Amino acid sequence: MPANVAERMRELVLREEAEGIVAFPHAVTVMAGDGACLPVPLGATERAKDGSLRAGGTAHGFSADLRLVPDGEKAYEGALTVRRTGDEPFDAGLRIEVLLGPSDDPGWLVPGVFYGENRLAGCTRPYPRYLAGASDPASMTADAWSFRADRCATPAVFARDRLGGAALATAEQGTLGEQGVGFALSDGGRPALRLHAPYREEPVSYYGSAEPRPAQAPLHRWAPGEEHTVLFCVHLLDTDPHAYAPVLRALHEAAGARAPAAWVGARTAAALSAEGLHRWHYRSDPPVLLETAAFDREALGGRGDRHAMHVSWVSGTPYAHALLLHARRVGDAEKARAAVSVLDHICANLAPGGTFWGQWSAGGGWSAGWTGDARRLHARTLGDATLFLLRAWRAEREHGIGHPLWEAAVRSNLEAALAGQDPATGRLAAAHDSLTGAALDHIGAAGIAWIGALVEAAEAFGDARLLAAARRAGEAFAGDVRSEFLCGAPEDVSLAPTSEDGYNAIIAYTLLHEAEPAGPWLDLARRAADWTLTFRYTYDVSFGPHTLLGHYGFRTRGGDQASPSNQHLHAFGLICLPETVRLARHLGDPYYLRSARENFDCFRQFVARADGDFNAYRGMVSERFYQTECFQAKGMLLTLSHAWSAGVLLYASERALELPELQEDM
Repeated sequence: MPANVAERMRELVLREEAEGIVAFPHAVTVMAGDGACLPVPLGATERAKDGSLRAGGTAHGFSADLRLVPDGEKAYEGALTVRRTGDEPFDAGLRIEVLLGPSDDPGWLVPGVFYGENRLAGCTRPYPRYLAGASDPASMTADAWSFRADRCATPAVFARDRLGGAALATAEQGTLGEQGVGFALSDGGRPALRLHAPYREEPVSYYGSAEPRPAQAPLHRWAPGEEHTVLFCVHLLDTDPHAYAPVLRALHEAAGARAPAAWVGARTAAALSAEGLHRWHYRSDPPVLLETAAFDREALGGRGDRHAMHVSWVSGTPYAHALLLHARRVGDAEKARAAVSVLDHICANLAPGGTFWGQWSAGGGWSAGWTGDARRLHARTLGDATLFLLRAWRAEREHGIGHPLWEAAVRSNLEAALAGQDPATGRLAAAHDSLTGAALDHIGAAGIAWIGALVEAAEAFGDARLLAAARRAGEAFAGDVRSEFLCGAPEDVSLAPTSEDGYNAIIAYTLLHEAEPAGPWLDLARRAADWTLTFRYTYDVSFGPHTLLGHYGFRTRGGDQASPSNQHLHAFGLICLPETVRLARHLGDPYYLRSARENFDCFRQFVARADGDFNAYRGMVSERFYQTECFQAKGMLLTLSHAWSAGVLLYASERALELPELQEDM
């Protein structure tokens, strides 16, 4: 137990002074329907011999009994029991609040939803942002936010003051229904951590667009004598911004083991996704993998397909590589020819600056993609394309097959990456000029995607320049990893922090460690993995039985929130499945292996096993699973098959066959 546990007027203090302040200011706050916040003050605190604390009070027609039981040295299991003592029914919700000491930077973390400031001032994508002293709901900028629990990869909220920090966590569902988490900067600059039952969404509700929806504050009608208990936990932290990691690990482990969710084994998943990628996404003239294919082939047909192909990211090279791996393994000449033709098509059409283009489309040919600037090529798109083309070239060489066009394209892109490295900082470019290949800027972490290609190419080509550049870049981006804020990986969300930034960092630093085991890379890979796992669901969301996801029993544990901007589950984490498994091996830590297996397990659900399965066709794989109210209603499934969704499943399934740790998933 913490040594300094004291009682102050109206605050139950768990820690103060040398390690910061962590205190309950009230037993509970009753949130009335008219907007009034009615605090139930704390009476005298009782402390038992086992270190447990108990305090309560009565006010506003409610009684509250707050109990805190020690769970190790720096955590408490909490239970708040509230009873309606008034003579009349009353509509209200509950708020549990913990206050910290004054803070210059609270370092807010709501896993999967909120990261510090969350939206940088230069980010062009609108979604919730924190700014001290602000209250501008229309621009989604405020110093107090509350969210429904199912938005959160783990329903928890973290913050710190100048001397320490704390976390509050709860379950998605309680006896009052969907619960919620939140935070606010209170008087005196004190961060407040909040839990709500039922949930609240304030100051607005984010639905994935620039136009926020009104705030939500569902209430419960309390009958006289009615009683409910809200369960939660409190963790006391130090000032390290990485202090969230052991808490999330503990919450993950507390959830316990579960039966696998996967509908199919890895070999079947590979066969289905390869069939879907070839049948629904491949077109031969010109050879491309269409980014999307509609489930409804009767009403929409080809009109529902997106007749475009990025060179990586949402289509292109990584998934053609996966299709080729599968085709070579099973001896499918037709699929092999298709995969080779797609890669040939990409490599034969480099931009004037020597890099890949961003995207091909039926209406416009080759272009920059979704960057909004005809000359701006996104470095993550280029880096991924280069890495997976290099892997395809090396795999084909093992079969005695040469592709000089592929090798030339890899070398050309890597020269642009080298030329774009900032000589002062070592950062690799975030974007390149399509006409000259020159770096346009180095803002954000998109350039991390070049590191993996540089490391693997250094070995493949025996070029020490490439490893030296990767090393410098790894050192340059280490500050981003240690700051617990990586942003800029996808083309479509500007400088928002995303799970995809984490995947890129895991690949980069794991490969750097394998190339230079004596370097600082293993710790950076671990930190990158911990940050990435803040996006990974540690529990199974509750769905209504009449929703599609509810009817099929979809299990969300192991799925990743795409980003605070795009709040839906996606399978993109499978792109770094091999690196995550090897990282667990290097660390000797089964936690990362369990998480990787849960991710692989989660997305072997909803791969169509036959025509008509969940209203899709055999081999189709959706991009979006709506686990919360964002873009679509909770429990819905995006009725488009995506090339990347089938492709990452195919890639992970093929690579799983080579990983001893995943053999039981076959």
